[in-house]
Amino acid sequence: MQFLYDTQQLVDTIQHLLVSMCEAYHLPPVFVVSVVAMVVALSVIGGFISVNAMMVVLAERKIAGYIQDRLGPMRVGPFGILQTAADAVKLLLKENIMPAVADKWTFFLAPVVVMAPAAMAYVVLPWSPGLIVSDLNIGLLYVMAVGSIGVIGIIMAGWSSGNKYSLLGGIRSSAQIVSYELAMSLSVIGIVMLAGSLKLSDIIVSQQDCWYIIKQPLAFILFIIAAVAECNRAPFDLPEAESELISGFHTEYGGIKFAMFFLAEYANMFVASAVCATLFLGGWNGIPGIPLSLPPIVWFLAKTYAIMFLFIWFRWTYPRIRVDQLMGFGWKVLLPLGFLNIGLTGLVMVLI
Repeated sequence: MQFLYDTQQLVDTIQHLLVSMCEAYHLPPVFVVSVVAMVVALSVIGGFISVNAMMVVLAERKIAGYIQDRLGPMRVGPFGILQTAADAVKLLLKENIMPAVADKWTFFLAPVVVMAPAAMAYVVLPWSPGLIVSDLNIGLLYVMAVGSIGVIGIIMAGWSSGNKYSLLGGIRSSAQIVSYELAMSLSVIGIVMLAGSLKLSDIIVSQQDCWYIIKQPLAFILFIIAAVAECNRAPFDLPEAESELISGFHTEYGGIKFAMFFLAEYANMFVASAVCATLFLGGWNGIPGIPLSLPPIVWFLAKTYAIMFLFIWFRWTYPRIRVDQLMGFGWKVLLPLGFLNIGLTGLVMVLI
């Protein structure tokens, strides 16, 4: 138990051992330590993204089954728990096919451009005190910035496929993500005003006595809606609407390339849920006023997966909306409410 609270001491010990090794072999210590730390961090992040995606996909299938009065996967492994592992193996073994009319380099790079920002966002996630890869002073701004890069990969995938349905999916995605990024950005400004910092750990510390979901309920609702749209999840999954666009921007992708798009979706969903838990639910802090002692990382993960459950619940509850409804809701409803929340927050801060 104490080990979970003392992660920073473990990191310092490992760095000391690496520096000692560098001195023994006459190597530049700063460079070696930085490279090793980077490789370890990327390996851990990559492993977590893969395992987490398989677990969440299985959970989503089971939850969808119960919502629709069925069982979900039941045949591969006990109660179907190995179904997602079997699907992963299938995707890895599928033939890598590229359309003859595709722009080859753009088609090849698109999944990488979508996946890279999703992994980059994990660098600043505050799992527990001391267990943060890089606790940036502008951590919230960093998450919002890298989260907006993924749309470039979606546009690349849609355009380079040489498929009109894929192109339409890419265009839809660019319009959707740009529109709902504005609402998401406005929703977090109230949090920054109250916390007085863009550093995620500072925002968590400022919620020790009261979570911001109590002080900023409108911002929480705006953030959740915008996050669902940002992740292309139903009812906002217009860029990959199978009833209209076959499979949207990744229609021509298969095998490992399709798996990268799939991983990126669930990686982004975890990041959005983790950021929401950090901003509105106190992050690694426990529930104020309730003496329930749990390790900080347990609190953080419990809150994050609770938000992810909302994503899954929305997907299997609400029908897909039309494109005009999607854009109108973002610009005519969410955006004015975002400005209203900023104004009310400022007014309350001045009066109180």
